[in-house]
Amino acid sequence: MKDSVETQPQAVVSRDEWRAARLSLLAQEKALTRARDALAAHRRALPWVRVEADYRFETEAGPRSLAELFEGRGQLIVYHFMFAPDWEEGCASCSFLADHLDGARPHLGARDVNLVVVSRAPLAKLLAYRARMGWRFPWASSQGGTFNYDFGVSFAPEDVAAGAVEYNYARAAFPVEDAHGASAFALGEGGAVYHTYSTYGRGLDPMLGAYTWLDIAPRGRDEDGLPWTMAWVRRHDRYDDAPVAARHG
Repeated sequence: MKDSVETQPQAVVSRDEWRAARLSLLAQEKALTRARDALAAHRRALPWVRVEADYRFETEAGPRSLAELFEGRGQLIVYHFMFAPDWEEGCASCSFLADHLDGARPHLGARDVNLVVVSRAPLAKLLAYRARMGWRFPWASSQGGTFNYDFGVSFAPEDVAAGAVEYNYARAAFPVEDAHGASAFALGEGGAVYHTYSTYGRGLDPMLGAYTWLDIAPRGRDEDGLPWTMAWVRRHDRYDDAPVAARHG
């Protein structure tokens, strides 16, 4: 069994005092829930943009258009997985998020939503990595096209070198040519495709169920002091037998 890390307690109080503190926190949690519901409604009210480009993807079933990725459903969510053509394996943080996708897909399908993962790496490389990780979700390659660039998750090498890429609706430095994000689309009359929403960076936090569980653990995400917030994350087949303490800096 791996060594555990001793957790230092907060103030230790009586059960009645704890309940009073918990009720105070509950009021804040309910306020956050209402604010989140209002934000979701605002998100759904965003205007749409018709997608005019003829994007093409390589899939297990052969070449597909963006409209064909809907697979007969009226809504499509694309997870932009960081996997550049010359990489030997996918991004560790994206792999962390991808671990949450397979269980969600049947439920999304029941609500008329198809979820597809898209990356720039060649399809054969994507499918080999998917097999290694034990995933089942559909993965499409956008290699050779502009889809990733047009939706803000791939950047020209010269822009990366200049420290001026457009990511998450702002111009800033970014260390590599690929980033992660999620985009939502709607299928309209006559096969018209509309872009309805995209989110990047920490906008993907709500999709990380493991983080939600960690947020109710006594030490939370426990990322203070790490070189970057997700420095502890490994591909799920790479967590070793080192003591837990060694993975917390």
